[in-house]
Amino acid sequence: MKINFSVLLSVYRKEKPEFLKESLQSVFSQTLPADEVILVEDGPLTEELDSVINEFEKKEPTLKVIKLPENIGLGSALNIGLTFCRNEYIARMDSDDICYSNRFEKQINYLYSHPDIDVIGSWTTEFHLDKHGKKIITSTKRFPQSSWDNIKYCTKRCPVEHPSVIFKKKSVINAGGYQHCYLFEDYHLWARMFVNGAKFYNIQEPLLYFRISNDSFKRRGGYKYAINEYHTLQIFRKIGFLTQKEFFFAVITRFPVRIMPNCIRKFIYTTFLRKK
Repeated sequence: MKINFSVLLSVYRKEKPEFLKESLQSVFSQTLPADEVILVEDGPLTEELDSVINEFEKKEPTLKVIKLPENIGLGSALNIGLTFCRNEYIARMDSDDICYSNRFEKQINYLYSHPDIDVIGSWTTEFHLDKHGKKIITSTKRFPQSSWDNIKYCTKRCPVEHPSVIFKKKSVINAGGYQHCYLFEDYHLWARMFVNGAKFYNIQEPLLYFRISNDSFKRRGGYKYAINEYHTLQIFRKIGFLTQKEFFFAVITRFPVRIMPNCIRKFIYTTFLRKK
């Protein structure tokens, strides 16, 4: 039995054209191809990005481009993209990451044999480019196999890597879809799905190359990030995803990391939260 599935991406004008091209190439060269790829243009793009998209539109009949008149943010753009996905299974992908060639095949095959799973992710291989543009693999980011068997992990860290997942459309919609939660749209969605009884699973091997840089760690810090994370944790407590004790523990352990210098935060992430 063949399972039809969609791929959902969003791109905005600050993305680099060469990154988008690599991302789309990895999507369209899968051992198990999707029968539709929905690409949401989150506001007007640059000529260079438009050129990349036009190139793929000419040669990939499964690509459907949704143009939004203005930038509305990732969560809202993905919510619109969801309405255009005609399949129940939807694979997420970011416009600067790269799929392993067998990513979709492995995930879809597992979903076929485990129809009770609502969200399936994988480990990710983190990489950056050196000054010559060469890919340097830095670490493997690991996630628990069955997040409902490891609930403590979910209350402390995001249980899946957003661009690595395939999810059931109805399970996402039943949880309220993507909602405005600045910088935490994905974690906010997973928490609501978890409270709704959704089941998560992570394949215990990397299936996605996840692009990182010094800016990746910088974006995870600062007072603005810390305040938004605090408000997100408050929401988690209100919906029952976190107990009062877990809420306070999360605040006192996360806040110092967010406001410390970026070099120290990078050291913590790469030394204690990653597998070399």
